[in-house]
Amino acid sequence: MESESESGYSGRWLAAAVLIVGALMDMIDVTIVNVALPTIRRSLHASSTQLEWVVSGYMLAFAAALIVAGSMGDRFGRRRVFLFGVGLFGAASLCAGLSGAGGELIAARVVQGAAAACMAPQVLATFRVIFASTKERGQAFGMYGAMLGFASAIGLVLGGVLTDANLFGWSWRAVFFVNVPVAVIALTAGLRLIPETRDEAALRPNYAGAAVLAGCMVAIVYPLLEGRQLGWPAWVWPLLSAGLLGVAGLTMVEELRAGSAPLLRARLFKVPAFAAGLGVQLAFSAGMQGFFLMFALWLQIGEHFSPLKAGLTAVAFSVGSFLLAPVATPLAQKYGRRTLVTGAVLMACGIAAVGIFAGHVAVGGSPWPVVPGLVIAGGGLSLLVIPLVNVVLAAAPAGSAGSASGLFSTAQQLGGAVGVALLGTVFFGSLTAGHTFAAALRRTAPYAIGAFALCALLSLLLPRTAVSEDVLLGDGEPEREAAGIGTDLTPSRS
Repeated sequence: MESESESGYSGRWLAAAVLIVGALMDMIDVTIVNVALPTIRRSLHASSTQLEWVVSGYMLAFAAALIVAGSMGDRFGRRRVFLFGVGLFGAASLCAGLSGAGGELIAARVVQGAAAACMAPQVLATFRVIFASTKERGQAFGMYGAMLGFASAIGLVLGGVLTDANLFGWSWRAVFFVNVPVAVIALTAGLRLIPETRDEAALRPNYAGAAVLAGCMVAIVYPLLEGRQLGWPAWVWPLLSAGLLGVAGLTMVEELRAGSAPLLRARLFKVPAFAAGLGVQLAFSAGMQGFFLMFALWLQIGEHFSPLKAGLTAVAFSVGSFLLAPVATPLAQKYGRRTLVTGAVLMACGIAAVGIFAGHVAVGGSPWPVVPGLVIAGGGLSLLVIPLVNVVLAAAPAGSAGSASGLFSTAQQLGGAVGVALLGTVFFGSLTAGHTFAAALRRTAPYAIGAFALCALLSLLLPRTAVSEDVLLGDGEPEREAAGIGTDLTPSRS
């Protein structure tokens, strides 16, 4: 029987369960909202741009707050920041469900995104402290990954069930209200079960830099979301350029700044494999988030599918992902970057099949014509995304993997917001021009295909061989360096 010092914190598995529940609220909320959007549109008389903001606002807030939230957890205590995020997420969910207008819902979603950013970095960082043995730590990571893998499918089905059931007359509001009791339970249990951990050597969070980064991200996405509706006024392009230049400037200024935790590290972008991997993540998230939002709108508004039927149709994508997930890492270790290229090509082919056969789906009829394409695209996702994290983090210089991981997650959220804006412009622009929903989806598909083709090209710049988790994260100090965690991390109650 292992002692607590040898095995880690004695209540580690209960603590891990609470942390995963908090993370699941965020992951489920991504897909659960997509299924409810057409109903939200009718209920709140929301414009197409407002629908895009409901999704993009969440991702932008998440991206802007993620890195500084990780620094706050290191310095002030991960349990404290995690539970703050849980409480804020629950309160924002309640406000979202009570929204009476599109603008109110968007504001609540922005707060939700910032709250999710407070939760996300603390989960794995806490795991690395409370699980002392490599075996148990691997089991915890595996459980976390499996639950998050199921989260997208759960969100699709749950969103359809809750919206269709119209419990207490709540309709779409139930997809937000359901978070409230979950948040209360997680908050109550977390206070009792999660130990406090922190990094005594952590630098102070860079709040000013975080504010500048948030402003730059809004400057990039706002013109793309609002430009079509406003007729592409002259200020759109200068504002977009200012956002891009602002991010570049922030990167250079941070290299000269000392005393606070960096948000962006210029030296990481000088590593070709890391820069290419970040580009893959941006392009993938743009194609993925952008296309599947339009796909949900096409199914429900264009083909008159119920929310539940639309959610079950989209589950075919998750099925494809689950089928190839177990072999993704072994294939990447054997064939290296060719596995990632294959995954990107499969995603492009799957989306092409969905676009081609969308016209064969009758109004209110069977979704089977698009199911094969969804399964193929889902399988491609596993081959592309599962090995990508290890390859990119392995390319980061020693001691910078924590920053690399934060940038990687930020790129995922920013890419998704940009994708929703760009593909939404094509989709809604086609509808405005008088095309049917099926035609609008077909016109949108090539842009998603282009994003995944770009993923394939950028993957060719990655290292020839993929690096396994075991190589990346060994025992002792190398692992803590890779996690961006300091060495003085004794779990303690507070």
